[in-house]
Amino acid sequence: MEDKHIVAVDLGSSKIALTVARINENDIQVIYYREEPSEGIRNSYVFNSMKVTKPLSRLIEDAEKELNIRITQAVVGMPKYRVKQQTGQAKMKMNPEECITEEDVNILKTSALESYPLDDERSDELFGAVAQSFSNGEDFQLVESDIIGMPSEVLEGNFKIFVGKKSALHSIDVTFNHLNIGIAKKYFTPDVLAKAVLTPSEMENGVALIDFGGGVTSVSVYYGSIMRHYASIPFGGASITSDIRTECMISDTLAENIKLAFGACMPDKLQNLSEKIIQINSGNASPNKQLPVKYLSEIISCRVKEIIDAILYEIERSGFADNLRNGIVLTGGGANLTNCANYIKEISGYSVRSGYPRHLFSATGCDGVFETDAAVSIGLVLAAKADRIPDCIQGESTVRIGGTVTFDDNTAEEHSGETPELFPEGEIEEEPKKQEDEVKRHREKSRKPDTETKKTPSKPVTWFKTLFEDIMKENA
Repeated sequence: MEDKHIVAVDLGSSKIALTVARINENDIQVIYYREEPSEGIRNSYVFNSMKVTKPLSRLIEDAEKELNIRITQAVVGMPKYRVKQQTGQAKMKMNPEECITEEDVNILKTSALESYPLDDERSDELFGAVAQSFSNGEDFQLVESDIIGMPSEVLEGNFKIFVGKKSALHSIDVTFNHLNIGIAKKYFTPDVLAKAVLTPSEMENGVALIDFGGGVTSVSVYYGSIMRHYASIPFGGASITSDIRTECMISDTLAENIKLAFGACMPDKLQNLSEKIIQINSGNASPNKQLPVKYLSEIISCRVKEIIDAILYEIERSGFADNLRNGIVLTGGGANLTNCANYIKEISGYSVRSGYPRHLFSATGCDGVFETDAAVSIGLVLAAKADRIPDCIQGESTVRIGGTVTFDDNTAEEHSGETPELFPEGEIEEEPKKQEDEVKRHREKSRKPDTETKKTPSKPVTWFKTLFEDIMKENA
C-alpha cells in the first residue's frame, strides 16, 4: 500500500499550527509541525480572512519547501465558541428479519444531521451530532454496541446536536480559497481533541476534558464513552495576558512573554520564586518598573479562578458532576501555566492531569508536537485517517523514514522491520502518567530560546532572560 499524507490546520486564537503526517496503513508518522502567531482570529473565529492568510501562507510555503511537496488540500477544525447544544431525534424503519448493522447506525446519524430543523437556516450551520442512546421501540437507553446485532422493526436515536454560525465556516472557506488550498473536511474540534488525549477507560468511567486555549476555554464531559455535554467560555490565555498588560501598563507582547516565563497560579506556593522581582526597563526617560513575581501570580490566579468557576458551573450543568471518576484532563496552551492543574484540583476536588497527545503516532524533528497545545492538530490527523481522507499533497516528501521512528525516553530512535507495539497489554492505564513524565523530560532537554521555537519577538524580553535562568538554577 502506498503512503499518503494528511495535512491538518489548527486555527487557534493565539497560534496557527500546520501538521503534515505520513500514513501507511495503521502507521502514522508526523513529518512536519510548525506554529505561527495568529492574526485575524478572535475566540477561535476567523473574523478577518486576509489577515489569517499571512501566517498560514508562511507555514504552507515553509512546509512545501522543506518537504519538497505541494499542498493541495487540508483538514481544519471548526470554531469552539458560539456553539449551541441542542437535542434531536431520528428514526427509521428496519426489516425485522434482519439485524441492525453498523451501517444502519451510521445512516441514522447522517439522517439526524440532514433532517434536523435549524432555527435560522440563513445564519446557522450544523457542526456535528453525537449519539446519546438508541432504542428498538421496546428497549431504551441502549448504547451503540448493544443496538448493533439486534433484530428490530424500528431504529431510533437520541442525539446531541451542535449548531454554530454559518458565517464562521464561510470565513474559513474564503481563507483557504485565497491560498488555492482545498478543504478536505471540517471537524468539530472538541470531538477530535478527545480522541487525541483521552484514554478509552477515561471516556468510559467519566471525565471532563478542559481545552484551555488562547481565546476560548472549552469543556467536554464524557461518560459511558459518549460526549454528554459541551460548552465554551470566552476567556483563555489571551485574557490573562490582557490582565497583565493592563495592570502593569506594558505592551501586549511584553505581557505575553512575562506570562510565558514567569506565569504561575497559587502565589502562596511559589517558594523562593515568589520573592523575586522582575525589573522592567522602560527604554526611555520614564523610570523602570518593578514587578514582584508573587504579585504577577496574584493577577494570573484571579483570572484563572474566574475560568475555573465557569468550568465547574458547566460540569454541574451537565448532570454528570458526580460521575467523573477520572476527574479532569487539562490540555491546550494554558495547561502549561505553573500550578494551574494543582489550582483546579484544589478548588474542584477532582483529580487533574495534563492532556498530552497520546502516543498513537511517531515523529522526529518536530518540536512541540508532543506538547499540550498540539493536541488539536494530532486529533485532526487521527480523525482524517479514520475517515480515509485522500492524499493532501502532490509530489514526494524528501524526509527519510528508514523504518519507524518512535519517541523513546524523549530521543528519536530509528527501528527497522515491523512497527513496535507502542502500548503492550496491561500498560494502557499507565499511559497518561508516562506521557506527562516523558514530555517534561523532553522539554528540559530540548528547550530552545523563544526566538527559535515560539517565533515571538525576542528584543523586548532580553531584560529578563538572564534573570529567569538564574531563578531556574536556584529553584532546581
